[in-house]
Amino acid sequence: MRQLCVCVSVLLALATMAVARPKEGPEQKCKSGPVDLIFIIDSSRSVRPHEFETMRKFMIDIIHTLDMEANATRVGVVQYSSQVQNEFSLKTHGKLQGMVKGINEIVPLAQGTMTGLAIKYVMNHAFTAAEGDRPKVPNVAVIVTDGRPQDRVVEVAAEARDKGIEIYAVGVARADLTSLRAMASPPIEDHVFLVESFDLIYQFGLQFQDKLCGMDLCLESDHGCEHLCESSPRSFHCLCLPGYTLNEDGKTCKAIDLCAGGKHDCEQICIPSPGTFTCGCNTGYTLNDDKKTCTMIDLCAEGKHDCEQICITSLGTFTCNCKTGYTLNDDKITCTMIDLCAEGKHDCEQICIASPGAFICDCSAGFKLHDDKKTCTNLCNTVEHGCEHQCISTPDSYYCICPEGQLLAEDGKGCRTCRSANIDLVLLIDGSKSVRPQNFELVKQFVNQVVDSLDVSAHGTRVGLVQYSSHVRTEFALKMYEKTDDIKKAVMNVEYMEKGTMTGLALKHMMENSFSEAEGARKNIPRVGLVFTDGRSQDDITEWAKKAKEEGITMYAVGVGKAMEDELREIASEPLDKHFFYTTDFTFINQIAENLKLNVCAEESQGEIEVKDPCACESLVEFQQATMSTLEQLKTKLAGMTAQLEDMENQLLSRK
Repeated sequence: MRQLCVCVSVLLALATMAVARPKEGPEQKCKSGPVDLIFIIDSSRSVRPHEFETMRKFMIDIIHTLDMEANATRVGVVQYSSQVQNEFSLKTHGKLQGMVKGINEIVPLAQGTMTGLAIKYVMNHAFTAAEGDRPKVPNVAVIVTDGRPQDRVVEVAAEARDKGIEIYAVGVARADLTSLRAMASPPIEDHVFLVESFDLIYQFGLQFQDKLCGMDLCLESDHGCEHLCESSPRSFHCLCLPGYTLNEDGKTCKAIDLCAGGKHDCEQICIPSPGTFTCGCNTGYTLNDDKKTCTMIDLCAEGKHDCEQICITSLGTFTCNCKTGYTLNDDKITCTMIDLCAEGKHDCEQICIASPGAFICDCSAGFKLHDDKKTCTNLCNTVEHGCEHQCISTPDSYYCICPEGQLLAEDGKGCRTCRSANIDLVLLIDGSKSVRPQNFELVKQFVNQVVDSLDVSAHGTRVGLVQYSSHVRTEFALKMYEKTDDIKKAVMNVEYMEKGTMTGLALKHMMENSFSEAEGARKNIPRVGLVFTDGRSQDDITEWAKKAKEEGITMYAVGVGKAMEDELREIASEPLDKHFFYTTDFTFINQIAENLKLNVCAEESQGEIEVKDPCACESLVEFQQATMSTLEQLKTKLAGMTAQLEDMENQLLSRK
């Protein structure tokens, strides 16, 4: 009988909490026998502040439903974590207001979860006469926890039950069901409760309202409530879950749609859920950090596109376009230059040079463009050029050239021979992304045009090729090929690297590797380096350009398009007019190859042995002197031999 009374008292409190606080008044109090009730509250660090506030409300709601008269219910509260703290004992408060105040002043300990220690404290201290425990009054303990105990609870809980303490174990969220069952009094199904969150802790009492204040119509009748049924003496009423409101029929529920009611601050889309909402955005927009406003997704600005030239933004997507003079390809991504020359839409007499959507006319070597910018005239046919061998006209002038194996004389018109045309030549070609694949093919043709002008052989001229971009790659070393055709074939098989323009790194590679004996460089043979580039170097060239010339390497610099003339001049050897070449367009580089003479005369060699120009007057004098000296030596030797012959002849005559 004592156990039944205890159960009735506690479940009365549990049934009425959180769902709806009853109106104050004696008719709402459930009359029951006296009970001494201790709340054992878990305040470990895993219980978040708002969850602890829910437990605080849970206790206040329960005591509001209890009969707090002197001979009725007494309440004490103990909280625990790594230690146990008595908030107030059974004898502390005799009135409801004092208990509420004491509960509201509880400060969570926020440490561990020593549940067994808390049960032992309640058994040995809280339920004692000194703390207000009454003889022959049921002792009830309600444990609320959200985790696994960090100490043993089986033995101490069994001892507490043996002493007559009725234990209710309420687990929330992360609570361990095995531990709850080990602590609770039998029958287990009436004393163990496990809910998903602190917000649902009110369900702790709803399942057992048949034991509260008489008949439970929610359990013993067909109440028809869609969500929740709440019993009251001799009656019941229906409730709805949070986020829902009760319909006029008093039984069914409908979701509270804050979006439909306009009770939201979403900029574009409101997504309702019962009693609340979330914001969304239209297609092509993204939700800002404030979770309310939206910003258009600009894939172009974010670089999330693959347009070759122009990206045009639209909502959540993009389209590609091309610059003036280009047309969009079928892939809708890349662009092709409108080549009026290739399409025959020009009136140039000789050469048509295409630019995007336009063209300019030019003339073949030896011709000058007329004022009409279309037709051409050969300057060499209109002036007395005085060239010893051949006259070549340029747009504004003309120049003389000499046959292969000869160099132009100092007067710029005559020709002179060179003692040796054998050189070690290393070409550094720019393979950066700005060159573009079609122009890189023109560069390879330029290299082969230069190779055609050389006398390539094992003991003649040797050629090495290096390509550079963000890194440097030796395509073939000086010692690799001994025939012109083999070199030209290797050049055409070179693959375009793309990426950056590290000209300084390429010059360093040429000095340290390409002109080494290991790669085929020879002593006493002139060394020539040729740099071909179309843009500004991304690293410093000064140090290695200077070292190359200091070590006797004759440097040529050929630039196209956006190549920086200051850098080219810094690379090129003196005189610059013979070692520095520049053109605005790749289609002109074949003319540079025709004009470029890499046959280095002996006096330009910086090898260990000085070789002088045999054509110089000084050399001729030296040659004449050496010849005369040799003749004198031969004459003296011949005279001696003649004298010896005469002696031998006289000896023979004397013997006869």
